[in-house]
Amino acid sequence: MARHLITSAIPYINGIKHLGNLVGSQLPADLYARYQRGRGNEVLFLCATDEHGTPAELAAAKAGKPVADYCAEMHTVQAEIARGFRLSFDHFGRSSSPQNHKLTQHFAGRLAEAGLIREVSETQIYSKADGRFLPDRYIEGTCPNCGFESARGDQCDNCTKQLDPVDLINPRSTISGSTDLEQRATKHLYLRQSEMRQQLQDWIDSKADWPILTTSIAKKWLNDGDGLQDRGITRDLDWGIPVKKGDQDWPGMEGKVFYVWFDAPIEYIACGAEWARAQGLDDSAWERWWRTDKGAEDVTYTQFMGKDNVPFHTLSFPATILGSGEPWKLVDYIKSFNYLNYDGGQFSTSRGRGVFMDQALAILPADYWRWWLLSHAPESSDAEFTWENFQASVNKDLADVLGNFVSRITKFCRSKFGETVPAGGEIGPQETALIDALTTRLRAYETFMDEMEVRKSAQELRAIWVLGNEYLQSAAPWVTIKEDADRAAMQTRLGLNLIRLYAVLSAPFIPDASAAMLGAMQAQDATWPEGDLGAWLTALPAGHAFTVPEVLFTKITDEQREEWQTRFAGIRT
Repeated sequence: MARHLITSAIPYINGIKHLGNLVGSQLPADLYARYQRGRGNEVLFLCATDEHGTPAELAAAKAGKPVADYCAEMHTVQAEIARGFRLSFDHFGRSSSPQNHKLTQHFAGRLAEAGLIREVSETQIYSKADGRFLPDRYIEGTCPNCGFESARGDQCDNCTKQLDPVDLINPRSTISGSTDLEQRATKHLYLRQSEMRQQLQDWIDSKADWPILTTSIAKKWLNDGDGLQDRGITRDLDWGIPVKKGDQDWPGMEGKVFYVWFDAPIEYIACGAEWARAQGLDDSAWERWWRTDKGAEDVTYTQFMGKDNVPFHTLSFPATILGSGEPWKLVDYIKSFNYLNYDGGQFSTSRGRGVFMDQALAILPADYWRWWLLSHAPESSDAEFTWENFQASVNKDLADVLGNFVSRITKFCRSKFGETVPAGGEIGPQETALIDALTTRLRAYETFMDEMEVRKSAQELRAIWVLGNEYLQSAAPWVTIKEDADRAAMQTRLGLNLIRLYAVLSAPFIPDASAAMLGAMQAQDATWPEGDLGAWLTALPAGHAFTVPEVLFTKITDEQREEWQTRFAGIRT
């Protein structure tokens, strides 16, 4: 039994995320976790809320609540929405947890001992109107590299160039919009990433199987301009993890906290410790996943994230892990995604544009969204959500192909044989050809899922559904029964077993529909089809009881589509 450690980029605490955030990390990570569990492998699937930094403080102030209370409430909200989308986290933690405080301070101490942290006296941007130093992401201006007018103080989203706030042309505060900014002296800690450039380069070069999107972004940061730069890991903020060397105070760093980008990835590890504590287990339970001297050497660790998070996970976080000199588990594979755009524009949390996760669940069940998002995942390029495409995909793939097959065969059986699997007949050449075609498609589906090719996996799964429909249409048991009742019984029995097959194979994509199909077939065994598929398709024997399920998927009407298109065209308040 293989062991898979899976993490999804942790969502920020300041509000409910949109569908673009969902498909860029959490949802494909859940797909992979469910698939690996379905294959009988041991999985630890971790995610958390990213709770530190100025955005949390500002969101709490806007809500009129203490920041700790706000974060606790929003963690509950995000956890509930994750359950609504059937995200099967083994633990959904918090970066503000005691475990993350302890680990972050531990790593800082180890890095300091290794000479990989330096103190820097520098000037930072101070906003008189806001009465505070502005973190990088709360300064916007024109990028000096490409001219993009909404570049942030740490990075330009247009050309991805790493920036410092002082590089921006015509900088402004994104909090107040004020341009009354000045540079003031302060002292901070920097992670000496530049000292680890060659080690990181060699490590990335060893990952020949990584997606081009992942490695190209990492190498761009390593090699563009002056190459990988040292990066500040502390900030002048109230909310965050206090700066310490392990459990020792750090002279000169009183009142400062670690920068959120430094502590947030460490939460992946801390989340494992949170999981163990929640399960009543000791440290060895999580260390066997995270420390190669405690059993993690045989773990395959996969991260899922949007492309904007790639530099931190290919460079900064590995620099922290490697620089510590301790036997922590490094990521084996990073699956990165491009952006999902929305109906001719962009999803935007800050601008409230698009469909947000709570809104999506309010109008349709999770499986509708899961199927469309995964089957259109922005892997090789950016993708675009349109209501017309969403309607067509739901109606054709889910309702016409899968739902129609389940409805036709169960209703036919009930009308001609009752609600038990009928006896009689033996498979013939037509059925053998179907099983051969299904076996070929199943092996391709497994290959694409193993390789985390999300869209190709969805295409193969749909093709497997189509094979059942084509067989049913060709075999036509409603015609066969008029001349050969036994053969019609065999065709029907095979069709009912196909429902069980579809339930098992579809579970990673559409878990609720999968459960409904298994429930209708009263199938207790949902193990993955290994070996001879023909034998597997006889698991529901003659006499086995079933029920006709409710309609699996209701079609989206033109009126619904038009109403939603209008409703979600505006700004979410």
